[in-house]
Amino acid sequence: MNTAEHTLTILVNNQPGVLSRVAGVFSSRGYNIRTLCVAETQDAAVSRITVTSRADGDFTDKIKKQLEKLVDVIEVLDYSGPGYTHRELMLLRVRLQKEKLSELIRAVEILGCRILVRHKDSLVLEVTGDREETAAVFAYLEQFGVLEANRTGYIALDAGPMVAAADSPYPVRVA
Repeated sequence: MNTAEHTLTILVNNQPGVLSRVAGVFSSRGYNIRTLCVAETQDAAVSRITVTSRADGDFTDKIKKQLEKLVDVIEVLDYSGPGYTHRELMLLRVRLQKEKLSELIRAVEILGCRILVRHKDSLVLEVTGDREETAAVFAYLEQFGVLEANRTGYIALDAGPMVAAADSPYPVRVA
């Protein structure tokens, strides 16, 4: 059967036990949660749960119906595929070696990382991007010695229709 990665964002009432019930829907149907990110929205009473999972084509319809039955679920949205902005944050602690310092600093600048903390023997770096971008940064920085890494998993938003703006190199959303 043809499996693909699916990204669901679930708006829920910010109540104890909601995350456990949402995760229970996935596990009871045999779906593995690959990434999970949960945070309050602009309204502290509402949280957004973003979940990615690899599954067959009818996964979204099946899981949406089950999630929508949960009392504290407000809305379930499928943010899979094009038309959605996906990003993850990765923090890395990279070994700091005097003989490779200038090369590491150049790599940090070229790769778009941000230095958060400089310790005597390491740098803590921040990078955001899609999964392929963060994986490429990680792979490149391994040559310097990645001591520790942590990734958020995907967060996602509907990008809406995009067009090129005449005065900007960046696409803009059409209202």
